[in-house]
Amino acid sequence: MLSRPVAFARLGLVVVDEQHKFGVEQRRALVTKGPAPHCLVMTATPIPRTLAMVVYGDLDLSLVEGRPPGTSRRETVVARPSDGAAIFARVRDELARGRQAFVVYPLVEESDRVGLKDATEGARAWQRAIPDRRVGLVHGRQKPAERNAAMDAFRRRETDLLVATVVIEVGIDVPNATVLVVEHAERFGLSQLHQLRGRVGRGPGGGLCVLVDRSTSGTPDRLRVLAATEDGFVIAEEDLRLRGGGDLFGTRQHGAPGFTAARLPEDLPLLERARRAAQRTVAADPGLDAAGYERLRARVLAREARAGDVAKGG
Repeated sequence: MLSRPVAFARLGLVVVDEQHKFGVEQRRALVTKGPAPHCLVMTATPIPRTLAMVVYGDLDLSLVEGRPPGTSRRETVVARPSDGAAIFARVRDELARGRQAFVVYPLVEESDRVGLKDATEGARAWQRAIPDRRVGLVHGRQKPAERNAAMDAFRRRETDLLVATVVIEVGIDVPNATVLVVEHAERFGLSQLHQLRGRVGRGPGGGLCVLVDRSTSGTPDRLRVLAATEDGFVIAEEDLRLRGGGDLFGTRQHGAPGFTAARLPEDLPLLERARRAAQRTVAADPGLDAAGYERLRARVLAREARAGDVAKGG
């Protein structure tokens, strides 16, 4: 659907789920497949650029609050390598209760260049540690049939512990899984970690997410944000503060914008007031034709021209 020749004569609505999985150009391409369709973007944690667009009035915002029926509360804790024995004991106890567990690694195989733990050796280590349990492995290098078979076996409780990479980040629903361990959590983004911990707590058995921080400098402040809240927008605001809102007119999804209008999210209340004032002005004079709006009208026209150039690839 994203290929250039594809177009729809009567496309009226585009829905983008898990928006952080798509690039700016990909999302823009979707809304050019028909004559000015409406676009609904859904996410548990907005990327910094999207949150900035909400603040500046380029996106309207609707919040779906509360947890889905049948789910339970999750606890998130940040651990250090010295906590390994306690982490193992908690996983073993959950398995003894008939529950299941995920363990996520940043790599498929070991790399001498980065020195990170990997899923392939991790699966072997966990199987040695719990020989009476069934350990599965799933990652992005597997063929689709092999990957789907590993996931189906976990859903059917034919495996007790699933070692994985970030391929389990979205779309995985196993209510019996109650514990998730993320190795090298310091190497993952906040939104990604929030999505990953959504794999547990999907049933009545509760959920525990353990973020193992193996950084040399100790626990980064951003991991403490995840331990303190499950509010995706609070997490997104912290992500915005740390990484910046990106380029609202270009394709960068994070980083400092090319202008200094405010500090985000610190100046959010002020920007919301400015947005409401702008909406009142446009409602009263859509063309900005009244005297005194000449400079503002010129800037709006320049912005529209720039946005058109970006959409055309210029």
